[in-house]
Amino acid sequence: MKTTSNLNVKTDPRVAAVFNNYPKHVCHNIEQLRQLIIEVAAEIGLKTLEETLKWGEPSYLAKKGSTIRIGWKKNKPEQFAMYFQCTSLLIETFKIVFKDVFIFEGNRAIVFKLNKTLYNTLALKQCIKAGLTYHSIKHLPLLGL
Repeated sequence: MKTTSNLNVKTDPRVAAVFNNYPKHVCHNIEQLRQLIIEVAAEIGLKTLEETLKWGEPSYLAKKGSTIRIGWKKNKPEQFAMYFQCTSLLIETFKIVFKDVFIFEGNRAIVFKLNKTLYNTLALKQCIKAGLTYHSIKHLPLLGL
């Protein structure tokens, strides 16, 4: 278990193997997303963040949140993504609020191109915060964004 400020990150040891198996040029980008998720979790005062594997990819769970998953797929080698629960209102809301900021994949992901600037950090932090607090904000118009 790692501690970041008052945040305890409970990490499944299998997550490291997944990061180690990504191509080097991909791993750096995925690691940046991971650090941003942990940073946001600490900023919003979470006590515990669980880092585990879902569908073989690093996934982040908070008590009142919705799962956030990050990954890269061999069949789409030019991109990586941050995935959100497809049955939630998260991506549909992000498409309204951040329509000119991100590229979306259906109702489940924000997609990033490996050969482009990584992302708008401030906007992505808002998306991560919404994911980590989803069950507390899902009743708010546009999730309070």
